[in-house]
Amino acid sequence: MKNLNSAARQASIRDRFAKQPGVTISELAAEFKVSEMTIRRDLTALEANSQVRRTHGGAVLTERMMIEFSYRDKRQMNRAEKCAIAAEARKHVLPGQRIVLDNGTTTLELAVLLKDGRDLTVITPSLAVASELQHAPGVEVILLGGILRRGSPDLTGPVTQHCLDLFSADITFQGADAIGDDGSIYNRDLRQVRVDKAMRRIANRCCVLADHTKIGKFELARTGSLADVDIFITDKAVPAATLKRFSRTGAEVIAVPVLPK
Repeated sequence: MKNLNSAARQASIRDRFAKQPGVTISELAAEFKVSEMTIRRDLTALEANSQVRRTHGGAVLTERMMIEFSYRDKRQMNRAEKCAIAAEARKHVLPGQRIVLDNGTTTLELAVLLKDGRDLTVITPSLAVASELQHAPGVEVILLGGILRRGSPDLTGPVTQHCLDLFSADITFQGADAIGDDGSIYNRDLRQVRVDKAMRRIANRCCVLADHTKIGKFELARTGSLADVDIFITDKAVPAATLKRFSRTGAEVIAVPVLPK
């Protein structure tokens, strides 16, 4: 790799950290076919932006960037399914509504589709959702307070729950870390249980979004059941027998096709 300008080279160095936790100056100089002095200047520039931390002979990612890479990888997992589910969820949002979006990556894909919304109010504890919608002209974003979860760009805890109690909404969209065979909804973060319940409580309707990889599993904390929600949207990779069983909870169950990658 050679003949890159400094901005392109620094972007490539930053992306290199997605594959390994640290790099050395000599490795980078050889890879980009530039002098070690040039690489030192690149690392100094990245450090000034809080993207890397210089070490003896190299650099490592800052915690902020480690979170960013981790979240980016999580968002890319089953991306086609998430986008298909989000597209179906978008059909349930009407102009003028007040909606709650939780901190899941599938609800983030829904946020992307809401940029053309008209007279919408979005209530969210997700920094990623708020960032996605901050410039959407027809969307007012209310970012909830709370404790910043380590390793994830979102807020949770009793402050978040208290903030939710200040509002009412037309519909809540929630993800799930797992959904059991009996329709139980799980989250791996114990602090999120009361927040999830509060999101459902303040809205007239609740829609849960989860792709097939979440089905038939469980996590640490049970936050409720499909019997507590109005709509469940998943993809058609979920067995028909499972979908039929979920329908008996009283929720409207929608399984969407996923376009080939």
